[in-house]
This record gives sequence, C-alpha cells and structure tokens, in this order.
Amino acid sequence: MTYNASWILVGLGGSLGAAARYLVGRWAELRYSFFRFPIGTLLVNVTGSFLLGLITRSAGLLLPHYALMLSLFLGVGFCGAYTTFSTFSYETITLIRQHRRTTAVIYVAASLLIGFAASGLGLYGLPHM
Repeated sequence: MTYNASWILVGLGGSLGAAARYLVGRWAELRYSFFRFPIGTLLVNVTGSFLLGLITRSAGLLLPHYALMLSLFLGVGFCGAYTTFSTFSYETITLIRQHRRTTAVIYVAASLLIGFAASGLGLYGLPHM
C-alpha cells in the first residue's frame, strides 16, 4: 500500500469518526443531561475502546488481505477521531474547578476502568467471528 493511500484511509475514517463522536456525544448529553456528568465523552471513549479492541482482534481474522487497510481506516482513522482524551482531560479539570472533586474522581475511575474493560472485551471477550 502506498503512503498516499494510507493517509487517505486514515483521513476518511477520521472524518467519519469525528462526525460519529459529535452525534453520539450530543445525543448522550441531551438524553442523559440529568446526570450532571460528562456522560457523552464517557460513552464515546468506552464504545471507542471496545471498537478498537474488536478491530485489532478481528481485522486479520475476517479479511486477512485487507487487515492493514481496515486497521488504518477504522483503528487509526475512525477510532482515533471518535475517542477523545483531550475532552476527557478538559472535563475532569472543569469538574475540579467547579469544586466537584468527588464527581471528577468517579469520572476518571469510571473512564479508565470501563474503558479498559471494554477494550479487553473487544480483544478477548467475544467468540471468534
């Protein structure tokens, strides 16, 4: 695969991932606004962790000839744009500045623990497809 094809796949996947991140995050914020918690970013990061684990595990098994292209398009592009560490960091600092330290600690712990669990489930927890 050429360098140009690689960055085009990453760019296309990234544009879809960014749009999906906005739509899912916005939907969660509107649907679950009563939580007063950054539920949109948590949902995006957890589902993105699961998806990246699943892609990493399955790309080579399902379509071995297209594994690199799938990894670039879905893994690097889509999941890279879909998940967001910068928003997670910003929201954590915002909670701390609002003197909501307990909520900030819960958010960080939930993001890490559920994110790791989702990634592990994607990698190891589902039967081979």
